[in-house]
Amino acid sequence: MKVLVLGAGVIGTSTAWYLAGSGHEVTVVDRREAAGMETSFANGAQISVSHAEPWANPEAPLKILQWLWRDDSPLLFRLRMDPRQWTWGARFLYECQPGRTRENIRQIVKLSIYSRDALQALRVETGIQYDQLERGILHYFTDRSAFESAVRSVELVRSFGLDRDIKTVDEAIAIEPALAFARDKLFGATYTATDESGDALKFTQALAGMAEARGVKFLFGQSIQRIDLARDGVGGVVVGNDVLKADAYVVALGSYSPLLTRPLGVELPVYPAKGYSATVDIVDPALTPTVSLIDDSAKIVFSRLGSRLRIAGTAELSGYSTELNAVRCQALIRRAMEIFPGAAEYGKAKFWAGLRPSTPSNVPIIGASRVPRLYLNTGHGTLGWTMACGSGKALADIISGRKPKVDFNFTTA
Repeated sequence: MKVLVLGAGVIGTSTAWYLAGSGHEVTVVDRREAAGMETSFANGAQISVSHAEPWANPEAPLKILQWLWRDDSPLLFRLRMDPRQWTWGARFLYECQPGRTRENIRQIVKLSIYSRDALQALRVETGIQYDQLERGILHYFTDRSAFESAVRSVELVRSFGLDRDIKTVDEAIAIEPALAFARDKLFGATYTATDESGDALKFTQALAGMAEARGVKFLFGQSIQRIDLARDGVGGVVVGNDVLKADAYVVALGSYSPLLTRPLGVELPVYPAKGYSATVDIVDPALTPTVSLIDDSAKIVFSRLGSRLRIAGTAELSGYSTELNAVRCQALIRRAMEIFPGAAEYGKAKFWAGLRPSTPSNVPIIGASRVPRLYLNTGHGTLGWTMACGSGKALADIISGRKPKVDFNFTTA
């Protein structure tokens, strides 16, 4: 079967890899000059099953109101004259109900564990390297009530198969000694030893190279104009002056996916949530974390990538602009200097912003659409890197007529 994959980020490239492994003839189209140049470029670098709690939860509405006028807040909602933003926001509030949050956590955990296992199997199979570290993820708390809330949630996520453990301050510092300077700020932590970290860009580009060796064709620097319909489903994709035809079509364009599917009558509840990162060179390895960390209060992550430290986080619902907000950039550096002073060249940070394709529930949209021959792999929010291999493998199974081996609600949109 000929399959056309639209998008060469970590999601599209992983999908192409597993489709080719299933014997399909695969072509990937992307507007950029190489794989992984959009949201996969400089993300938080975590394979974080432990980050399963969605933004939409019972505590979220009050927090958002408290953050509403702070330009450096972890979640910034800038109201726009955009009905789709309002619709997304209304659905977000619906997903904040306790029952919805519980079900969303279940789905996120199941797919994330499946995906982490798939990544580990891929690493064994191929020997792929991407500055990976298998030292777990430590989620630390500088607010007592937030830590107490996290303790209460441990049994829930463990019931879904996530091996999250509660750690005292001393135990957390034993796991990551670089936290010793911030001891007086800490109230405790949770730790998921099976989580990992690594450079999503390096992974995506290395996997694209291996996919090409497997026979996948990549068409870079090609702007996707539209998807054309025929009487019996998708008839082709207009790319530049050409119409590319296949037996199946996969939309894996992240935040841009709804712009392409909307004219087909496929309305996807995906809205861009701009995330920021700063990448700095390490100057004192002893002061720099090697365990990937989540700072709960600041809603940012720290991941060591070889001789670099990646600091990433925050979310800004403000449309499709990737323009850098200096206040939000400096918020990342300020927190890093507070927790890990002297660890890196903070004054020479390389800042970046990318658009996370977010659904109101944080559960991605994966599966067949109502339009024949059109498939979807989008809406992964902050967990695109975490879910990439599992999403790609599962969708390859669906397109190949097999049932995916994961307990996840694959959607027809």
